[in-house]
Amino acid sequence: MATSTVEDYLKSILLEEQAAPDELVSMGRIGAVLGVAPGTVTAMVKTLADSGLVAYEPYSGVQLTAAGRQLALHVLRRHRLVELFLVKVLKMDWSEVHGEADGLEHAVSDRVLERLDEMLGHPLVDPHGDPIPDARGVVPERRLESLLECPELVALAVARVADQSPDFLQLVERRGLMPGTRLMLLARDEAADTVELALPGGDRLSLGFRAASKILVLRVEAGGGSAGTGRSRATFPSSGDASGGP
Repeated sequence: MATSTVEDYLKSILLEEQAAPDELVSMGRIGAVLGVAPGTVTAMVKTLADSGLVAYEPYSGVQLTAAGRQLALHVLRRHRLVELFLVKVLKMDWSEVHGEADGLEHAVSDRVLERLDEMLGHPLVDPHGDPIPDARGVVPERRLESLLECPELVALAVARVADQSPDFLQLVERRGLMPGTRLMLLARDEAADTVELALPGGDRLSLGFRAASKILVLRVEAGGGSAGTGRSRATFPSSGDASGGP
């Protein structure tokens, strides 16, 4: 059984690979995520390579092997199901659960994990809209765009919050941009670095480019269905959770 340290490294490498799929993950990036010195990272990566969990290229970086990826996806599944359990069942604030799940993800057995999955209704995403790998390691895919990329005057739904620091999540909650929120992008002001949003009920909201880049949305059809490639200039769809999460 992998140690918690091994699982932390593999999960961190997986997340970095997902963020930049065509690049090797550098020792510096791993060290920054885990808060450890580069020399410590290099020593651990060599151990992981000897175990067949990563492929290591000195002075270039590292990538997961098939075995390493499967284990990393299982750790990520545990983490995100635990986060959802903490929010939905224990009623913890969504800005607090990431750190708690970091510890609990190593203690949850496969049997308990599958019971959690069943109890939560086999969710596709965690409280922040991050996809939850299934028991086989398959990650649900959705076509998401940030508020800097999506079209104007199209019905949208917040699907994922990319920055999960407590301060940013609390800002998102104060601004009413939780996953599932329906909205419409009215305009982008390049000079002011702001986006103007319309929320259901007639509320308007201005958001800076930096924050807007971390809010990922789905296009929503006029009938309230999942987003496609077509554009809808109709009114907001009926309220509901387009994210598949809480």
